[in-house]
Amino acid sequence: MIESPDAVYLIIPLMKELHMSWSEIKDTPRFELVGLLGALGNYSTLHAFDGYTSENVREMAKNNPSINTDYSKYLAMKAKYERKTGEQKKVQSFSELF
Repeated sequence: MIESPDAVYLIIPLMKELHMSWSEIKDTPRFELVGLLGALGNYSTLHAFDGYTSENVREMAKNNPSINTDYSKYLAMKAKYERKTGEQKKVQSFSELF
């Protein structure tokens, strides 16, 4: 096998996570493969804390403080996509909070 970061960062995740075959990977343009990996990263971030409450995350963060960073990324991305889909209205002013 080649000694390249492409094998680790591109080919293996496509085969393992998206169940693409080697021939599908070779037939797909590189920009589409990179887009698929970006979408996979977003999907993983958006669903990393599904089923957990903020209290569960707080308890887990006592043993592993890096969970707070991951959870804040999750919340920010979730809020961003909720605004885009119209599920959550973006607050424009302080008076709209009440």
